[in-house]
Amino acid sequence: MALGWTSSNPLVLHGRHFGRTVFALCNYPALLTAGILRLEELQDSPIEDYPADVRREHRVFMHLIESYPGLLDRLTTGEDEDVIHLGELLGKGASGARGDDTKTLKSAVLDWLVPRGQVVIPPLSRNIKSDRGFNHEITGALLCPAGLDWSNTATKLSLKSGETAVRGDQWPMFLYARYDYDPEDPWKGLLRSDILIFGFKHVFTSPSSVDKDPKATRSGNAYLHGMKSVTKGSLAYIATQVRFSLSSSSVFSRTDTVTDSENFYHSILDLLEDPDESEEVVDLMMWWTRRIFPNSSSSQRDISKDSALSKIRAKRAALQARVNVNTT
Repeated sequence: MALGWTSSNPLVLHGRHFGRTVFALCNYPALLTAGILRLEELQDSPIEDYPADVRREHRVFMHLIESYPGLLDRLTTGEDEDVIHLGELLGKGASGARGDDTKTLKSAVLDWLVPRGQVVIPPLSRNIKSDRGFNHEITGALLCPAGLDWSNTATKLSLKSGETAVRGDQWPMFLYARYDYDPEDPWKGLLRSDILIFGFKHVFTSPSSVDKDPKATRSGNAYLHGMKSVTKGSLAYIATQVRFSLSSSSVFSRTDTVTDSENFYHSILDLLEDPDESEEVVDLMMWWTRRIFPNSSSSQRDISKDSALSKIRAKRAALQARVNVNTT
């Protein structure tokens, strides 16, 4: 099977968007290989019999083959090395996009740390990250785990020295609106901060859209891929990228135990995919889509009062109510 490695290869391009919006941190050759084998196994046993991590992996696999016409046929008719190669092309796209975003966000995030017109003191380098993370007052406050008090000198020193190790599932303050965490209501403001919105616009609707009204520009990744709503994967991805950009780590690595990025990414996805949290998650995703894609039908905007459409809906609802009464 002759497949090129160029960045314009359709599978590479698909991998770029898939990694950003569905699942960023995975081994694509292994995902495809295991997915094909599992399709055969599922003829005899339901997916519900598998562990949670395998069920998620299978959902990702099914999403992948459904989002790329003809991929399943190529996987099932090709040789083992063809499957590996297809996975490598997808992985090349996903890792390439992640690298590009990491590079541009490293500089861009510095413009979002303080309100416009104010300056970061002491100043931070756009090219060197060693003075970020818990080494700086502002980035330290944003990365401080919710529930810990950054203003406490002992806490600050412990975080800075590494004595207090921060795991990926200890979510930082920057995830919260106005960087305000309520331990009595941990959902309040979660994943609704300005810095996340800026990061999302930077990656998906174009860097120039950060300071403008939400609109997917023709050159933006969202427009190029027909993206009209914010996905759970894209929200977890941006949170992970912004977290890394604030850190002092210089190289993004899935296995980096200091930033623990993979654990962080999965912990966000775990929450967003938890059926028990569906009410809050649906509200959150609608909130995001309205802010990033306000003209999308996915935003389900409120109908204007006294409009013809509102009167049609009201009349239909009244008619349905009478029918329900008559049938009970």
